[in-house]
Amino acid sequence: MSSKVYGYIRVSTREQNIDRQIVSLFKEKVDEKNMFIDRQSGKDFQRPAYEEMMRNIQEGDLIIVKSIDRLGRNYHEIMEQWRIITKEKKADIRIQDMPLLDTTKTKDLLGTFISDIVLQLLSFVAENERNNIRQRQAEGIAAAKAKGVRFGKPTIPLPENFPELYQEWEAAHISLEEFARSCNMGRSTIYKHISRHRKDLCRINFCRNDARKK
Repeated sequence: MSSKVYGYIRVSTREQNIDRQIVSLFKEKVDEKNMFIDRQSGKDFQRPAYEEMMRNIQEGDLIIVKSIDRLGRNYHEIMEQWRIITKEKKADIRIQDMPLLDTTKTKDLLGTFISDIVLQLLSFVAENERNNIRQRQAEGIAAAKAKGVRFGKPTIPLPENFPELYQEWEAAHISLEEFARSCNMGRSTIYKHISRHRKDLCRINFCRNDARKK
């Protein structure tokens, strides 16, 4: 069985643009069906797209990520996921913004040693930056609450099989009510997620065509 190349994209909020990460993956010849996109915080790894990708990974496959903070922002979690990918899955990983973090090129002892040092350093920097952001957010929330600002209820996370449910609904195999019920959401909420999912698909197609032109 030939090895596959996967691309992982993550943004921390629903509003962030994913085009830059998509374009960078197309330049690496990553097939769109092997691109996995999450729009959730990197504070943990309970992310549907990431988990689906990890279920598909086989020995010898390659995961490409734009930057180390897309993989995660917690030092221990980044190190653990790196270990799972390279040791348990026996797959390779490439961080595009840091050429030294490319296990396809660091098979020898010295290369692995250098890669490990760079990984630990960047993971620490990423976690430190996340802690600073979290502190600023907490201070901002506290200040807003002091002024009487009220915050809404937390958003409902998408189920892991949302893309499959979307395809079923798009093909008229299930109704909108069944789609929403399967996601534990109301009609208005499921419409928002449908709209975002369609935009992601359009962005992938647009970026693919743009990358081909270049």
